Amino acid sequence: MSYTNEQITEIVATQRKFFRTGATLPIKWRIQQLKKLKSAVIEHATEFEDALAEDLGRSRVEAYLCDVGPNIVEINEMIRGLRRWARPETHFSGLMCFPSTVTKVYKMPYGVSLVISPFNFPILLTIGVVAAAICGGNTVVVKASSKSAACTEVLKRFFAEIFPPEYVTLIDGGHDVADMCLAQRFDKIFYTGSPAVGKHVMAEAAKNLTPVALELGGETGNWCVVRKDADLKDAARKIAFFKLCNAGQICININQIAVAEEVAEPFLEELKKAFTKQIGEHPTTNPEYPKLITTAAYDKCAALADEYRERIVFGGEGDRESRRYSPTLIYPVNKDEHIVLHELFNPLLPVVHFPDAEIDAMMETIADREHPLAMYIFTKDMHWANRVMQTQQYGGGCINEVCIHLMVKGVPFNGTGHSGMGAYHGEWGFREFTHPQTVLKGRTRFNLTLREHPYTGKGSWKLKILRLFER
Repeated sequence: MSYTNEQITEIVATQRKFFRTGATLPIKWRIQQLKKLKSAVIEHATEFEDALAEDLGRSRVEAYLCDVGPNIVEINEMIRGLRRWARPETHFSGLMCFPSTVTKVYKMPYGVSLVISPFNFPILLTIGVVAAAICGGNTVVVKASSKSAACTEVLKRFFAEIFPPEYVTLIDGGHDVADMCLAQRFDKIFYTGSPAVGKHVMAEAAKNLTPVALELGGETGNWCVVRKDADLKDAARKIAFFKLCNAGQICININQIAVAEEVAEPFLEELKKAFTKQIGEHPTTNPEYPKLITTAAYDKCAALADEYRERIVFGGEGDRESRRYSPTLIYPVNKDEHIVLHELFNPLLPVVHFPDAEIDAMMETIADREHPLAMYIFTKDMHWANRVMQTQQYGGGCINEVCIHLMVKGVPFNGTGHSGMGAYHGEWGFREFTHPQTVLKGRTRFNLTLREHPYTGKGSWKLKILRLFER
């Protein structure tokens, strides 16, 4: 369906009118909507899996593991926690506010929210964010990706089936439709995608001073660091699994590896074996191996691989018709080459080597670049690992593991700087879609003249009292 500015304006106006009725505010009502959403996700699971297979070549297991199942877990957490998260906070007003003693902080929804979701996890990163917006008490307009057309079509029917359009509605279309949405005055915008488009979203939102949350992949990509004391077989197994997932089209996936040169060769051998064991010798003909989202994405990946053809030590094969490109190791790569200076979003995996004694210099190089969305380190030196993870700037990460920090309940997810702003998942998603409003409850009796004129003459005592109170 094609949209006009007038149609989108009407959609937003209808949702704003509905929000102002107060229907979305009661916690009991929100929980009912979350339960309805969860039931619908379970009911439509097979349909989602079919659509993910059509758009991205994802197997049923991977589709459920990465898109369907996490939504169910996320919504369950919201259903259980919402009453507690939404409870108004009570604070003592303080001596300076006497005779008031009670101040409340209410968690108020922003209102009409816009969720712009991506193609790489079109089910997870649409329904999961919509659930957070519902949890916060907002109405939602979804702009889904035109690249993952099958998933967008399923999602459009899905939301229309369970929610009225004045509460949740999905808009499809390309960048022109997204820009028409951004031209509207929303109360909150949540965008998932690239830093380049994130800048555009933020610029458009600034015209209406609309608060935004951005979940971005990171300008220079996510690093995985393998020290010489790491368990190489364990690291290779986990890295191979993660790089195969969605053919590398994951915002928190490993963009490049920095490996200690003392163990670079044996590590690469373990990584080759892990890839072969998990996906076979001919991944492009394996129906379990995902495909790149478009022919243009495939061509971009293949062209970059050809540029580094002489340094490909594993993989480097593709099938343009199926859009499958094999997991590809490129070694050696200098830390300043262009392939490690931007996010790849494909199965290519450049490997940079460094002397283990110069690990601090390597980490300094990483720190000098744009903040990644994720960081992964493999080492037995927990003292060093803990220091690094507490001093580097990144969205989230793991020590001797990959990606599963994303699945931990009760913790925030997102990046910083070029990898994003804001945070969500569980209570953090509720916070992202609500504004804390402070309300002091005053009294009509026993009010002091301390704050009132005059401040000199008869009122000269007031400064002494203020200094006493404000120590």
